[in-house]
Amino acid sequence: MAAEQSAEHFRGQARLPGFAAPRRYDLRLTPDLAACTFAGSVSVSVDVAAPTRFLVVNAADLDVSPGDVHFAPKGSGQVLLPVEVTSALEDEILIIRFNEVLPLGEGTLVIAFQGTLNDKMKGFYRSVYELNGEKKNMAVTQFEPADARRCFPCWDEPSFKAVFKITLEVPCETVALSNMPVVEEKVNGPTKTVYFQESPIMSTYLVAVIVGMFDYVEAFTADGTSVRVYTQVGKSAQGKFALEVAVKTLILFKEYFAVPYPLPKMDMIAIPDFASGAMENYGLVAVVVAHELAHQWFGNLVTMEWWTHLWLNEGFATWVSYLAADRFFPEWNVWIQFLEESTTGFRLDALAGSHPIEVDVNHVDEIDEIFDAISYRKGAAVIRMLQSYLGAEIFQKSLAAYIKRFAYSNAKTEDLWAALEEGSGEPVKTLMHSWTKQQGYPVVSVKLKDGKLELEQTQFLSSGSEGVGQWVVPITLCCCSYSVQQKFLFRGKQDDFNLSGLVECQKKDDFWIKLNVDQTGFYRVSYDEELASRLRHAVETNILSAADRYGVLDDTYALCMAGKQKLVTLLHLIAAYKNETEYTVLAHAINTSLSIYEMMAVAAPEELVNMKKFLIDFLEPFAQRVGWDAKSGEGHLNALLRGTLLSALAELGHQSTIDEAVRRFNVFLEDRETPLLPPDVRKAAYVALMQTVNKSNKSGYESLLKIYRETDLSQEKVRVLGSLASSPDPDVVREALNFLLSSEVRNQDCIFVLRGVTAAAHEVAWTWLKENWDYIAETFTGHLLTYFITVTVSPLATDEKGDEAEEFFKSRTKASIARTVKQSIERVRIKAKWVMSTKGEADLGNVLKELAHKH
Repeated sequence: MAAEQSAEHFRGQARLPGFAAPRRYDLRLTPDLAACTFAGSVSVSVDVAAPTRFLVVNAADLDVSPGDVHFAPKGSGQVLLPVEVTSALEDEILIIRFNEVLPLGEGTLVIAFQGTLNDKMKGFYRSVYELNGEKKNMAVTQFEPADARRCFPCWDEPSFKAVFKITLEVPCETVALSNMPVVEEKVNGPTKTVYFQESPIMSTYLVAVIVGMFDYVEAFTADGTSVRVYTQVGKSAQGKFALEVAVKTLILFKEYFAVPYPLPKMDMIAIPDFASGAMENYGLVAVVVAHELAHQWFGNLVTMEWWTHLWLNEGFATWVSYLAADRFFPEWNVWIQFLEESTTGFRLDALAGSHPIEVDVNHVDEIDEIFDAISYRKGAAVIRMLQSYLGAEIFQKSLAAYIKRFAYSNAKTEDLWAALEEGSGEPVKTLMHSWTKQQGYPVVSVKLKDGKLELEQTQFLSSGSEGVGQWVVPITLCCCSYSVQQKFLFRGKQDDFNLSGLVECQKKDDFWIKLNVDQTGFYRVSYDEELASRLRHAVETNILSAADRYGVLDDTYALCMAGKQKLVTLLHLIAAYKNETEYTVLAHAINTSLSIYEMMAVAAPEELVNMKKFLIDFLEPFAQRVGWDAKSGEGHLNALLRGTLLSALAELGHQSTIDEAVRRFNVFLEDRETPLLPPDVRKAAYVALMQTVNKSNKSGYESLLKIYRETDLSQEKVRVLGSLASSPDPDVVREALNFLLSSEVRNQDCIFVLRGVTAAAHEVAWTWLKENWDYIAETFTGHLLTYFITVTVSPLATDEKGDEAEEFFKSRTKASIARTVKQSIERVRIKAKWVMSTKGEADLGNVLKELAHKH
């Protein structure tokens, strides 16, 4: 029993001991915005369930002295003082030892503490904003997954749900926000004490506190819930769109989950501002708002029992956010944009160093690394696969039953499968275990023989290796038309299927067959040569749906990179998209083309002239059609397409695009309001401008820095940052990379500069990363640090560079980056293999010549 243990026993454990649990927190915080510190005290009603002389809570980066801690058993009239308070730094726990065994039942643990408002964007941190030209600090919390412990001592695990009563002592002129509405404010000279209503029962990672200067816009739902969007002072108009989406979303989700929104108010806050001038933000805002609001039910009301089930929280919220955006803005075709999300998951999950959706988290340190494209993207994609296989109505009803059953408590992944199995009669648990418990996904190979469909599944790996996984695959297929769809579960390694109507359909001249209709399944399909050429024809004649046109291209690209199909097959397929009308599909064709171009710079530099000609000839007609200037009444996607196309042409060195960009940019430099360079094409113009910059002529680079320093819109800053490293001159790229480490660039914005490095400079960026590693590893944490590695190492394309990276990280890897390092080096090896297989394609030169001149 815990009464006999020593403090040592609690070190190195994955989870807190279960002998005591919190029921209610009374938390008081006093942030000092000028000194960037805070003081606080917490009084926790604790249920002691087993005899113990210890209480163990999470705490990190907080100062607690033994005299600041006491425990009062309920109704005893006594106050117990600890004999020892030990802070175990690496475990982020506070071990409180008492002389006597604590009485069972309720008691109150009181702890006073001090902390720093850090600049690490986690815990209770500071964010800088400008008010009337003066820099000010705001205090903000970000606790997910496990950083509430950096703000106050607590049981910082999702299953320890409790109620929270929060009180803040803040400067009079500031706005103080928390999860619940304000009950009372008392002014006391220059400060005020703000008392908030007690919260419903919830996990610590959901506690939120914000103190700063804000304006807001407000609306109400029909049942009286107040919805506010807080913005920087003077910019409340920018919150209007988010407000509109939030109100609609709360109404939709109340109906979808069949449970009302569980709180009396909903506040959202944009910490950096976004520029409402750029259309591209609207789609993003709608999806982000819906994602976060979905968590109010799926995550906050029903919470995962432990971080192993994190994927369900995130995957589900990602999927349902698209459901909402599609309901409100059907003209945006968001499900096709969802495919871009799935593609990120596909890419990561085709690595040997991937992980199952459901990962056993043994230590809180590992959580950061599983908040990745697998938990979000693949998680969302397999939920979509299940929903489209079971049918929308059955799925929604079963989901509502699950939420009712687990409201205000915790659930495991299996609990959701049980509810869906009950509602549908399908073997959901068996089906989904094959997708969540093992990593990777299958490629289904299809042959047509004697009117029978021959299917075979193998695990798909980008390296071209054979994997051992096997799945229960929900197959959907169409033949010659979308009017009849067939569905079945493919469980074996290989199987033949006799499908009704197949023989009839096969007799038609324009016969085609497409598996994984509308790409709702998380698997790839490889067709035999005959079926593939018929699909290519269906792409060219625009018979396939946009999602299927996207899928055919994405699968072929992936199979080509894995050495399972020839590059010339992929190039012929890209040429078939010359009449493409859908933004997401064309953008994918552009990105695929640029990635082939990048690979060929290493594999076959002598073919680049023809490759460039083929790509420019392919893109130019589209660019002429959309032009530089918006047309009246054009859709939001056309605006996105314009930027993507012009950026690609600029990167390929297309002279007339570069000249026009520079002309417009020069006007913009003199007059920021000019209609010649609206936000949609600004990034493309900046990239084009950077093509003219080299170390002896840096005026374009200097002009962009001037814009960066003069604007107060974070969206504009991000556009500039994303262009700075796109010069073909390595010296300029190095200067841009050094700039990102300066105090002028906020930590979370550094990734935009790294992302902008183009093919010519990957090795420069890698050298730079090695030289600056010690500083970077010390300054950046969590996602930001892993991002530096992914973006800099992954694009390298020779085994020699892979060896270099292995050698470099051998002595520099710690747990939080180990998986990222491994995956990034694997990507280098895959690219190196692709380079080798491309070198072996004897007919590549002739095919490129033919394509370059045919267009």
